[in-house]
Amino acid sequence: MNEIFTGSFTQQEPIPAEGIAAVNVVMQHGRLHRYNTVDGEVAEVALLEEEFAATVGAKYCLAVASGGYAMTTALRACGVGQSDRVLTNAFTLAPVPGAIAAVGGVPVFVGVTDALVIDLDDLAAKLDQANVLLLSHMRGHICDMERLMALCDAAGVIVIEDCAHTMGASWNGVPSGRWGRFGCYSTQTYKHINSGEGGLLISNDAEGMARAIMLSGSYMLFDRHRAAPEPKVFAQIKYETPNISGRMDNLRAAVLRPQLRHLSEQADKWNARYREVESGLRGVPGLRLIDRPESESFVASSFQFLLLDWTSDAVKDVILRCARRGVELKWFGGAEPKGFTSRYDSWKYAPSTPMPQTDRVLAGIVDMRLPLTFSIEDCALIARIIRAEVNRVFQAQC
Repeated sequence: MNEIFTGSFTQQEPIPAEGIAAVNVVMQHGRLHRYNTVDGEVAEVALLEEEFAATVGAKYCLAVASGGYAMTTALRACGVGQSDRVLTNAFTLAPVPGAIAAVGGVPVFVGVTDALVIDLDDLAAKLDQANVLLLSHMRGHICDMERLMALCDAAGVIVIEDCAHTMGASWNGVPSGRWGRFGCYSTQTYKHINSGEGGLLISNDAEGMARAIMLSGSYMLFDRHRAAPEPKVFAQIKYETPNISGRMDNLRAAVLRPQLRHLSEQADKWNARYREVESGLRGVPGLRLIDRPESESFVASSFQFLLLDWTSDAVKDVILRCARRGVELKWFGGAEPKGFTSRYDSWKYAPSTPMPQTDRVLAGIVDMRLPLTFSIEDCALIARIIRAEVNRVFQAQC
């Protein structure tokens, strides 16, 4: 009899009791707005910013309404405006090119390798087309950051990192988000800390962060920020930067602070589940695992594998068979966007030309969430189901 998995791929862990207690305190005093404080009080948002900056070793941090807002703010703070071209990954999710379009920019897509990272050779060939790279560490895969930064620095290209899937991860010991001028994080429900929606923006650039704080809607209350540049940095910036309000509130910050304290432990749990699935799928004919380089310290809240050069019908058959047995897989090779998955040529607001090598890789990417509500035994079962169904379809093709 075929085994069936009955768990949910979208069920997250409950909010920690410490987070619930902190939210109750905020609700009882009613001061949800980050700037609504009483004498001697430090807002939950300001504390979160300070704690997150310390966690990643950044000078400055700004808490905002979403990861997408963090990216648009970083782009604006770097001077990106109407019709400016911005390099970005062809393999990413819609909020990344959406952030570029939101500030009036035009995405220039860069290819993906079969390691699921940005193609640095393609990037090198396109660096003369833009002044900014919005780099997506898509699904937690980090490229050779020393080489990427050397290429961009030599070309005078500013790097902004989208770290929605790499909070807690690093490359050669340097935290994700610390390589570029800005690092952008998400605290949306399916990310590494969960406030439903939310985002964090880090930087070591005083002027850039001052602009970001003004953009976020600080009015003239920037001196209430703790992980922020000195007030003198705002002297001229406060007059010339528009208010595009997107602040985080104290409720979400209260939910996040306890989770942040346990991020390292949570990362270990995610990676244990990842390794269990990886072990169960090793050696499956026709299925390619993604090798993770030694320089990459990752946080694997999702799992990807490649069915490279399979027909579309065969990939769809695997996904359907697994779904019948309770395993929810997503595919990035579909001609039409579905759910959270879409391709660079799905975004009609962003011009693109065919990228044959990238299209080949996208056509083979199969993706799966790994929530911490799964046990190690659940992950072993999921791997057995995928293994069996890939084998069946592969044998039928032979």
